Amino acid sequence: MALQTPKQRAANAKFAKKNTNKQGKPRDVAVKTEFPLPKSWIFVLLFLVCGGAVLELIRFFF
Repeated sequence: MALQTPKQRAANAKFAKKNTNKQGKPRDVAVKTEFPLPKSWIFVLLFLVCGGAVLELIRFFF
């Protein structure tokens, strides 16, 4: 493994700072990620699936 000289280390730190300013700071991984579907759509999908299953059970028994 090659060791960096203090001059190279300073140049790398300067480049990393410039690059971060240009691209923006990385998001923290621990930040809560949003679910892609809103809760209302999840309820609608559950209603459709469970409602269909209930209707099939009713049709099966009667």
